[in-house]
Amino acid sequence: MFGVVFPDRSFPMDISAFSQIDTFHWILDMNTFVGEAYDQVREICIFLLNSFTLPPDKALAVYIQSPGSEFQFCGAVTITRPSAVLTLNWPEPGGQLQLTGPDTAPLSAKIGVSVEDLAALPSLDVAAEKGVERVAMKVGENLFNYMQSFCGVDGSKLIVPMDILDRWFTKFRERAKRDPDFLKSFRL
Repeated sequence: MFGVVFPDRSFPMDISAFSQIDTFHWILDMNTFVGEAYDQVREICIFLLNSFTLPPDKALAVYIQSPGSEFQFCGAVTITRPSAVLTLNWPEPGGQLQLTGPDTAPLSAKIGVSVEDLAALPSLDVAAEKGVERVAMKVGENLFNYMQSFCGVDGSKLIVPMDILDRWFTKFRERAKRDPDFLKSFRL
């Protein structure tokens, strides 16, 4: 039906690595895969196998869950988009962590996969939208910090030189040309 790969962390795994909950739902317990370091797994590649035909109005949705938190949608694959590399932005662990006792198995992070109606899912570009938002916030923060170093105060107003945006943008472009990892730091 489907397979997954964790880039730089695993060989391809098929559906047998997951526990099947019912006909349309599967769970991968991250404790069995990476232990407590689940939050170090940042991407998953999910793909439909050739022998599986997903109806055009259905999708294979991927969700993640940190210990004690709710499942969070990451993305999906469809018959027209049979594979995807999804970013795993793990939610903060939830408040149920303290509910485990000595005779109870510890809560673990999970990856859930389910067959769902395509129309009921959020945009399949959720990760891309969040990534763009993160980059914009980090670039804005970089600009703010740069401007702040040149500010003067006049009552309740900040005074900056008129050419501050030009100087910042020139410096920003030059650093991006010099250091290929500079722009990559804005995506994390």
